Amino acid sequence: MNEVLRYAAFTTTPTGGNPAGVVLDARELSDAEMLAIAAELGYSETAFLHPTGERQYRIQYFSPLAEVAFCGHATIAASVALGERIGPGTVNLTTQAGPVPVDIAADPTGEITATLTSPPTSTRQASEEEVRPVLAALGWSADDLDPAYPAHVANAGNDHLVLAAASRSRLADLDYDFEALGKIMADLGWTTVHLFWPESPTVYHARDPFPPGGVVEDPATGAAAAAFTGYLRTLGRLEDGAVLTIHQGVDMRRPSLLTCGTIPGDSRVKVSGTAVPIQ
Repeated sequence: MNEVLRYAAFTTTPTGGNPAGVVLDARELSDAEMLAIAAELGYSETAFLHPTGERQYRIQYFSPLAEVAFCGHATIAASVALGERIGPGTVNLTTQAGPVPVDIAADPTGEITATLTSPPTSTRQASEEEVRPVLAALGWSADDLDPAYPAHVANAGNDHLVLAAASRSRLADLDYDFEALGKIMADLGWTTVHLFWPESPTVYHARDPFPPGGVVEDPATGAAAAAFTGYLRTLGRLEDGAVLTIHQGVDMRRPSLLTCGTIPGDSRVKVSGTAVPIQ
């Protein structure tokens, strides 16, 4: 078995960002073995790469509880780890959600940035019947939501319920019923609940409860960020080619920085970030 690497994604320091496990050659591992490794590691996701050709890989993602179709932060972590070993360029990943090309670049200091192109995004308005029990589990009321941003279920490989907090203080005060929210999300097939507050039209703060993965909160969620970017574009709040910044993990004391960009004429989204090894 190849070494299990540990990286923090969407950060330049090991104490920030979202930790992910990375196995660069998992061809000899069964699904059960990969799940066991992810569970023992305890990170929200671990990425397992299966080389299939030159700079081509099939990739699987496991939370401590189950396999996940697509994970952004583990993709960034794995791509930076690859870049450190095989150099800059494009790697082509095949996920359960479809192809995900990743551009790996290094600046003059050697710092590596990975930019993934997400699966196609889509979004639909969430029903009152879907939102009401979630608000109850969060301990929120309808007045805690910003009516300028309707509740949606957004997708970029996985479904995420998207809810806008009415204030930064409401977003910061997160203390939810883990079991209740986890059951709702499992029943409806949601990966995270993406809670956000708009600082400006291109700067957002986000938090992502992740009970289906056995994790109270994700410090950085690339898949949700891609889905959220598609949601904003559908609402007419982002033009093609626009770039937005998402701050996540701040309230967890693991600050993360995600950069997302739309693609003219394409429903997919580019998500960029750095990653660093965890000693």
